[in-house]
Amino acid sequence: MAEAPVPSLRVQLYQHQPSREKTPVPVSSHADRDRVQEVFRDALSKADHPSTFAVQAMQEAVKPQKQTVLVQDENQLLENGLRTLLQELVAAAVEAGDPAMQHGESIAEGENNCGLIPRLLDIVLFLCERGHVEGGMIFQLLEDLTEMSTMKDCKEVFGYIESKQDILGKQELFGRGKLVMLRTCNQLLRRLSKANDVVFCGRILMFLAHFFPLSERSAVNIKGIFNTSNETKYKKEHPPDGISIDFNFYKTFWSLQEYFCNPAPMIHTLTKWQNFTASLAIVLDTFEAQPLGDDDANGSDLDEGEAVSFSIKYLTSSKLMSLELKDPSFRRHVLVQCLIIFDYLKFPGKGDKEGPKESMRDEIKAYEERVKKHLEITPPKGREFLSSIEHILEREQNWVWWKRDGCLPFEKQLSERKTTQDGVKKRRPRWRLGNKELAQLWKWSDQNPNALTDAQRVKMPSITDYWKALADDMDPSAGIEADYHHKNNRVYCWKGLRFSARQDLEGFSRFTEHGIEGVVPPELLQAEIRNKYHGKTSEKSKRTAKKEEETKGTVTQTEENQANGKVAELDDGGPNQEIEDAPTPVDVDALGTSTQSGAPTPDESQKQSSDMEAGQEGLHSEGGNSPDPNSADMEEGLMKDSSPQDNSILSNEGSSPKVVENKTNTRKRPLPES
Repeated sequence: MAEAPVPSLRVQLYQHQPSREKTPVPVSSHADRDRVQEVFRDALSKADHPSTFAVQAMQEAVKPQKQTVLVQDENQLLENGLRTLLQELVAAAVEAGDPAMQHGESIAEGENNCGLIPRLLDIVLFLCERGHVEGGMIFQLLEDLTEMSTMKDCKEVFGYIESKQDILGKQELFGRGKLVMLRTCNQLLRRLSKANDVVFCGRILMFLAHFFPLSERSAVNIKGIFNTSNETKYKKEHPPDGISIDFNFYKTFWSLQEYFCNPAPMIHTLTKWQNFTASLAIVLDTFEAQPLGDDDANGSDLDEGEAVSFSIKYLTSSKLMSLELKDPSFRRHVLVQCLIIFDYLKFPGKGDKEGPKESMRDEIKAYEERVKKHLEITPPKGREFLSSIEHILEREQNWVWWKRDGCLPFEKQLSERKTTQDGVKKRRPRWRLGNKELAQLWKWSDQNPNALTDAQRVKMPSITDYWKALADDMDPSAGIEADYHHKNNRVYCWKGLRFSARQDLEGFSRFTEHGIEGVVPPELLQAEIRNKYHGKTSEKSKRTAKKEEETKGTVTQTEENQANGKVAELDDGGPNQEIEDAPTPVDVDALGTSTQSGAPTPDESQKQSSDMEAGQEGLHSEGGNSPDPNSADMEEGLMKDSSPQDNSILSNEGSSPKVVENKTNTRKRPLPES
């Protein structure tokens, strides 16, 4: 009875829970797959471009949750249906006896002349390119098609792949299907004959080289592994029938291919290297014994039709040995192989870091020169052929070092330039003060002018405040260790010097003699430290003071000499002293004669006459200012005693005044009585 309410409660709670809508889970069934096949069969009959009906056909076949993009389960459903449809189309082509890529092709005018399979591939490629379905779907269909087709049909399938190479190489498709495409091409290469399908193999290799980037590591032999499966088979036992050849030479010649196939053991095993050099010496001696002429070169030329069917493998029959030795192309093949081996032995692979020994290097160099000499004399155009081979081997070294460095990528990302929606390059903004930060700071100060007068704003400190920290460090009583002084901070010293240069130029000048500690203002220092940096007169100051004293003494002496020159005709000028007579005048004729005999120049005479006039003017001024009346009588007497010839000489207009000798009159006049 107690358990009865519990079920009713549970039922009641379940009834009140909100109902959740369950999303339908797509389940791949035969009905869905048949619907996909029927929809795309109808689409194949349309002659329009896939862009007009491909998306609509996809929506009808899958009925996706989203309108234009499929999710993972929907992509899988569509891929299964398309792979089944492709298989049926290939089977129908085989039953009809038609080539796979041409099955269903119509030659009627106005109808679609493309086969059904290429039409299906175009529709899927359009959906993959526009992102409606997964990008790897087209690669999966191409792989299935090559596996179901014969080698003859595979050539046409690969032709379709080559025609769509640009679309398949786009980044959105390449990243999803590059491994599938690589697997497809490798499977084709395994199925093809390297001797009979040389052209098709070359097409596949060229496609891979163009489809994959240059630095793709999957196409690089990183470890340097040799293809030992490429074995050259020849007869190692003497045939029973008598053949007119040297069988020992035959075995020696073809044994070189074993070393060419795998040359790595020769570096570490001296015996193999010796066997190789012994066999090579015999072959080169035979080539020298049987030189080739121009007739042999002309007879070995192949026409274009014969060159297509030419085999890439050696013909090792003993019956052809004598003919092969006369073929210049055959000799060139062997000699070029030797150069390739020598080039490898000089620069071994990444694993062989030690390299050959010095003795081995010398032998390699000697044999290399010998082989090049043979190539140069082998017709036709041996010298041009050797130059081309040397150039190829030189470029090969770049690839060797590139592989050793880890195959670094060659491609560089293009710098993406940001453009507007219209495709026009966006112009860089211009700031008022050069950059964004300074422009914002200037704008902020314009909008808030009170910030410049705020007392709490950061401003330049005074000299006393700034050097206070260094002055405390210089105080011995503070006990601050030298390692923690502010003078060790270069930024602090640099800022302080800038402040001192603006506010304290005298302190800034002490930096050259006392260093940064001499710039500190004296009022911040203790008495002892102040006397050390500011109390004593420096040697520079002493030299400056001494220089100033010497300059003052020189100026004073110059002034005294000038004063003495002005009164050259007078003595010290007292009332009890006698006055000398004026200079004796000189005749004009004598003046001209003295000039020619090396007398003073006109400039000196003019200067001397000006000094005399200045002396007389000074004498007049002294007489005028003197309160003594005797001075006036003295001046009057001097004027009377002066000869008129003096004025004629000083003011002569016809000739330049020249003074030969300035003599003074020794006659003395008695002073008048007082």
